[in-house]
Amino acid sequence: MAKYPFESIEKKWQRRWEEEKTFRAVEDPSFVKEKRRYVLDMFPYPSGAGLHVGHPEGYTATDIYCRFLRMNGYNVLHPMGFDAFGLPAENYAI
Repeated sequence: MAKYPFESIEKKWQRRWEEEKTFRAVEDPSFVKEKRRYVLDMFPYPSGAGLHVGHPEGYTATDIYCRFLRMNGYNVLHPMGFDAFGLPAENYAI
């Protein structure tokens, strides 16, 4: 099986997204606080044998919700989440 050329594919899409400003967050005073939304997903963590079909299920739901909000005039920030369920304390103990 041929190796996946992720570097060239990633660069291609990153360039296109940059040109089209696909993920640009607009700082526009016309977006009043009532029209701002922040939707956060939990960071995907390997459980057992690694990532599984349950991981994209949650992200699909929030992606649909964020797209719906954007189509209805909301300014939405939807970053990848951060998982720190006791991890800093656990790392300190180690």
